[in-house]
Amino acid sequence: MFYRPADGHGLRHNPFHAVVSPRPIAWISTRGLDGVDNLAPYSFFNAMASEPPQVVFGSSETKPDRDGTKDSLGNIRDTGVFCINIVEFAAREAMNASSAPHPREVDEFGAAGIAKASCETIPCVRVAGAPAALECRLTRIVRLAGDANYAVFGVVTGVHLRDDCLVDGRLDVTRYHPLSRLGYRDYAVVQEVFQMARPRAIPTR
Repeated sequence: MFYRPADGHGLRHNPFHAVVSPRPIAWISTRGLDGVDNLAPYSFFNAMASEPPQVVFGSSETKPDRDGTKDSLGNIRDTGVFCINIVEFAAREAMNASSAPHPREVDEFGAAGIAKASCETIPCVRVAGAPAALECRLTRIVRLAGDANYAVFGVVTGVHLRDDCLVDGRLDVTRYHPLSRLGYRDYAVVQEVFQMARPRAIPTR
């Protein structure tokens, strides 16, 4: 089939999320100016550069108590910092619980029973025991087409790696099995990896 998004797809569920998959999940922790900690998962997320390390995530929903956005983006606008916690398979239920649409005064760490740890370079908390966490400072927020769609860019100022996930100087994802988002209500987990060497350039005469 072929469809133009502006005309609709005619299916029971939007296939776009299933097409662009699997997507890594950014479990984003922030702290409001009122001191309330917030934690929520975002699957429109990826790394954008490595020197210096930079990330981006997309926010595309609203809350009635957040003036056209969500708690994570509202807090980031106010404070300029956020932490991206990597979700392992063992934390899938806690991650899902933290996605509940609580009022802004609710701390999702407490509501979902998730332990906190302090960040080192930013005034924020992170998920204690996460296999990896990226402390970030906001660089820009870009308004996208559509209602309440934003791209949030940040530069990584600190990286936490869980010691048991480091093997021979490398982060071994099979030690924690990262969770990823597919379409609809579907998720996937990385359990096996394989390697491929990049081809060498063909010499020119």
